[in-house]
Amino acid sequence: MNQIKLFCPATIANLSCGFDVLGTCLDTVGDEMVVRKSDQKGVRITKIIGADLPLETEKNVAGVAALALLDEIEIDCGFEIEIFKKIKAGSGIGSSSASAAGAVFGINELAGKPFSRKELVRFAMQGEVLASGSAHADNVAPALCGGFTLVRGYDPLDIIRIESPSEIFATVIHPQIELKTSEMRAVLQPMISLKSAITQWGNVGGLIAGLYTSDYELIGRSLHDGIVEPLRGPYIPMFNEVKSAALQVRALGCGISGSGPSVFALSRGSEIANNVAEVMQSIYKGTEIPYEIHVSKINSEGVKIIL
Repeated sequence: MNQIKLFCPATIANLSCGFDVLGTCLDTVGDEMVVRKSDQKGVRITKIIGADLPLETEKNVAGVAALALLDEIEIDCGFEIEIFKKIKAGSGIGSSSASAAGAVFGINELAGKPFSRKELVRFAMQGEVLASGSAHADNVAPALCGGFTLVRGYDPLDIIRIESPSEIFATVIHPQIELKTSEMRAVLQPMISLKSAITQWGNVGGLIAGLYTSDYELIGRSLHDGIVEPLRGPYIPMFNEVKSAALQVRALGCGISGSGPSVFALSRGSEIANNVAEVMQSIYKGTEIPYEIHVSKINSEGVKIIL
């Protein structure tokens, strides 16, 4: 096999209570990528459609992630990458992680699969360093592994994949403003109170338990964030209104996707998820802010081969 075409999924990171450690993978939103072998060694980004991003390998998250992988294998060829962006940069649903995850997955496939999906996460994280200045895995882990993922630890990297309860659907609204991840990380406080930490630990544990046992009420009770959301929420237009409306139509929970500006809700079943989409849209229709809306089941596979 000399060429591969991929679907590189969007992701929801943090999931309210799990800052930098929890994420999940979407099934209907994502980029496409073509990776092919080349006689010329190294990595070249030959085409980017849908976004104004650098073709220079060292300035592109896909290129940086790919180079990190190639540093650890011996191979007598190089690779060319074409990226078809459908996830907008700065949207809060893992645009950079989709590119980084797709690049390392594609090269790994063409190189004979020397690494597992979990092992690829540490290479994809190097793309996140370029994008945001931080080597976080809460987007690239679900993008590569699918389902829900927990980053139990970073030193050493320890990724736990959790199968999604069958009825979980995600709704995501993306108001068309850009919030850079690096800037949104800068608004966070370096210290939190012990009381806030205990509450957050309880919610993380509750969410993990709810996912494993398909306890939808427990999942809903656990989707709360008293640490990051209060600091980032004011930067997202109509955030409180959108969250309140989603909960009123029986979303399990609602919060900021990644660093924003996208807002996500998890629901039990597609009917409620679509009702959530309707009320979210109704709020933004009353503004002059353009938006995109997505309803998706959870992607259990992660990056997928489509050709």
